Amino acid sequence: MIPLLIEPLRAQRRSLRLAMVCAMCAALAAVVLLAVSGWFLAGAGVAGVSGVAAVQAFNYLLPSATVRAAAIVRTLARHGERLLGHRGALFALADLRTAVFVQVARAALHGREPGRSGLIAHSLGHDVDVLEDAVIRRIGHTGALAGAGAGLAGALMLGWPAALVMAVALVVMRLVLRAMAARLLPAAQARAAAAQAAMQADYAEMAGPAADIAIYDLAGPMATAFAAAAAPRDAAMIALARAEGAMLAAQAMMTGLTLAAMVWLAPVALPPLALGLLGASAALEIWGGLVQTDFARHRIVQAQARLTALGDHAPRAVTAIAANPPIAIDGHMYAPGTRLALTGASGTGKTRLIETLVGLRGDAPQHLRVDGHDPRTLGLATLRPVFALCAQDTPLIAGTVADNLRLARPGIDAAAMWQALHCACLDDDVRALPDGLDQWLSGDGARLSGGQRRRLALARALLAPCPWLVLDEPSEGLDAATEALLVIRLSEVLAATGQGLILVSHRPALAVLAHETLRLPAAG
Repeated sequence: MIPLLIEPLRAQRRSLRLAMVCAMCAALAAVVLLAVSGWFLAGAGVAGVSGVAAVQAFNYLLPSATVRAAAIVRTLARHGERLLGHRGALFALADLRTAVFVQVARAALHGREPGRSGLIAHSLGHDVDVLEDAVIRRIGHTGALAGAGAGLAGALMLGWPAALVMAVALVVMRLVLRAMAARLLPAAQARAAAAQAAMQADYAEMAGPAADIAIYDLAGPMATAFAAAAAPRDAAMIALARAEGAMLAAQAMMTGLTLAAMVWLAPVALPPLALGLLGASAALEIWGGLVQTDFARHRIVQAQARLTALGDHAPRAVTAIAANPPIAIDGHMYAPGTRLALTGASGTGKTRLIETLVGLRGDAPQHLRVDGHDPRTLGLATLRPVFALCAQDTPLIAGTVADNLRLARPGIDAAAMWQALHCACLDDDVRALPDGLDQWLSGDGARLSGGQRRRLALARALLAPCPWLVLDEPSEGLDAATEALLVIRLSEVLAATGQGLILVSHRPALAVLAHETLRLPAAG
């Protein structure tokens, strides 16, 4: 059992067990169908050439009914196997995706860089789908065993030497194909998976500035660049297809040799020969389906390793800090409740400083302290209750206005939302929407203008119960009248709550919010 799937599959045991029963019934029905069909056709042929008396004595009703019953059972059982198996697998993998995402988020909270978003999306998509294949193949194992048993029972009608040949062939087929898989597939599958992930990550990054690509007519050069990025993936997939083709050819050759040996060793009449041989053929075909498990085995191991690595982190020791801590920037101490403006020319690193201070990055050159501790060592989980950030480019989720506001404080009521929207000068805009707080916003708030998105992010930051409010260009894109009203309302909120403020803005109108100023020197 794959460790990552133990818990998610536990809730789906009933569906998976029923799927295994259906797989066994489908395999048994397939063997019976082909075996009885062979006996029926051969017997009818023999009776036909033996004369009128033999034809009249030939009982065609019973085998005909058996063939039709087996066909019906096989069809229904296969439908049940797929329906129940995929149902259990999909529900289990939905839980797995959630669990892995939680691990990624937890690792990020403890200071680990999550990596390229395209690679994370690849793992949560492709790698989890690979584990789905493992669940489905596990169900198929029971069908393969049932089919092999039925085929061996039919082979006994050809005599014990033929049955022994088939039993040996079943074992040899598995040993040979597993050995070939271990030799040919791991390196090829690893290269293919790495190339696929890299290509998907490149695509995600190339497609991001889609508007700029269209405006500057860069579709051609971007397509050429992406083709170059896709070339290693294509080469890896071709090599993998060749390895899998070699395994399928070896399996076909072993199946043909086995059936030929059984015919040679079976001194029986034509009808029982057809019954045993076609039953064995059906069983070998079902057994041969296990080669798909060989194809997937190493992909599953590699996918599991990548998924485990996504959330693998050494938990950072939690450092206790004050609920309302003082901060220090390059030796300048600021007590709780201080309203500080960070100024300086563009490019001096103001955004980098505040994002390092709140735990989103760690590359600010300044000497920073939160309650006497370097924020780079505290981790986002410790700093999140301290700082409410409204960044320059704060993303919004695909959801309602209320959904976006609840990110700051789950469980808040509508009155608190309207109060925050009023302070951010967005309440009138939201009331004008057809559904108000329940208005659905597309990805990243696409239904809103740039200024509205920024003010919605500001309202969300105001709802967070944090002692320090960190604002990075909060009035960018606003007209002068709205900006003046925003300053008045922010000042009233800060006076009422006693929150500290760290403000980055090039707009002179916002300067009145700050009581102290720290100018960052130009990068030298």
